[in-house]
Amino acid sequence: MAAPSPDRQRTLRRRHLHERQAVVFGSLVAALAVVGLGSAAVYTGVMSAPFLDREFSSPPPEETGAALPPAPCPAEGTLPLPYGSVQVSVLNGSGRTGLAGATATGLTTRGFVVLTTGNYPASLSGTAQITFGEAGIAAAYTLAAQVDQPVLVLDTRVDATVDLVLGDAYADLLDPAAVVLDPAVPLVGVTGCVPLEEARASAIPGPTPSPTEETLQDGGDPATEEPVAPPAEG
Repeated sequence: MAAPSPDRQRTLRRRHLHERQAVVFGSLVAALAVVGLGSAAVYTGVMSAPFLDREFSSPPPEETGAALPPAPCPAEGTLPLPYGSVQVSVLNGSGRTGLAGATATGLTTRGFVVLTTGNYPASLSGTAQITFGEAGIAAAYTLAAQVDQPVLVLDTRVDATVDLVLGDAYADLLDPAAVVLDPAVPLVGVTGCVPLEEARASAIPGPTPSPTEETLQDGGDPATEEPVAPPAEG
């Protein structure tokens, strides 16, 4: 049998090419039609797609942010401490330069012992947060009386020191005349406080001890203020 002529071969090749293209295009059109029908079914609720229930992006902050544990109430009959018995570290979480230093000066003037000032490595909303261990409950409540609506948080530290973290709504210490604290009157727990046994179960990790305890004088300046490791939150 004689081989096809060159023209005949070219004609056959073009026909085969056209046939393959028709098959490919037809398959694509069919696939798009199936996808379209499936999407319409899912959209209208006729068909469910369990794999679409997965979260492909980070949930909103209100879903990921863990609520702070309730503060412990002071034991019945606990009296305020003399200011000179309260050792506090002042941390700036407001983003405003110099705030920790100014607050530390104010506390020192009142008689508190300021161990150090530093920058909190995150922005803190609200007025202030006071973190402390079980041994520092009286100290924390004594300090809290100097600040407008601070949040009290129990951590696992074993000493009686307290940390005062200044938030973005912090302005200044309360005027001494507005401080409601009587050395002879027992401390009153903050709203929502719970017995120590209950608060202990949800205490956050305490701060990592610093190798040095130098008190900085500038306070709140991100360029010069020594960061102090805060307790982990959540």
